[in-house]
Amino acid sequence: MKRDLVKRPSVPSVAVPLLTCLVTLGTLTAWTATGNAGRPAELSVSEGRVLIPTGTEATAAFFNLRNTGGADDVLTGVTGPTGHRAMLSRTVDIGHNARSMAMVRAATIPAGGTLTMTPTTLDVMVSPPPRLAPGDRLTFTLHFRDSPSRTVGARAVRPGG
Repeated sequence: MKRDLVKRPSVPSVAVPLLTCLVTLGTLTAWTATGNAGRPAELSVSEGRVLIPTGTEATAAFFNLRNTGGADDVLTGVTGPTGHRAMLSRTVDIGHNARSMAMVRAATIPAGGTLTMTPTTLDVMVSPPPRLAPGDRLTFTLHFRDSPSRTVGARAVRPGG
């Protein structure tokens, strides 16, 4: 009777993959326990500003959005006051010291970061512009990819103010 010999693996050849798995599992457990895994975006929006119009075509509103969460979120659109369209737009340099407006589909609010709207970067274009006096307030609703919509006010200010 012939006996088949079964070769058993050596301790080092088993220990290395096992130790690697245990270290990986321990690291993932610690990462999750400290709240870094699966933390969604946590957004806050400060009261905005809306420029008192100087023309008849459009004006702009600006907001500061902060994300204290662990994941990026995306601003996907804005609803403005009844009777007025509100669209995300960006100022683009078209050369020869000239600028133009371009519509933007979305803007990212990075995890742990902010999205600050300004007259020279991203803004909310409002068309047609409402009649406003300094201190008047308009209401906007900001829509996001992952977070619930936020309704926020914007106070009317003079351009440059």
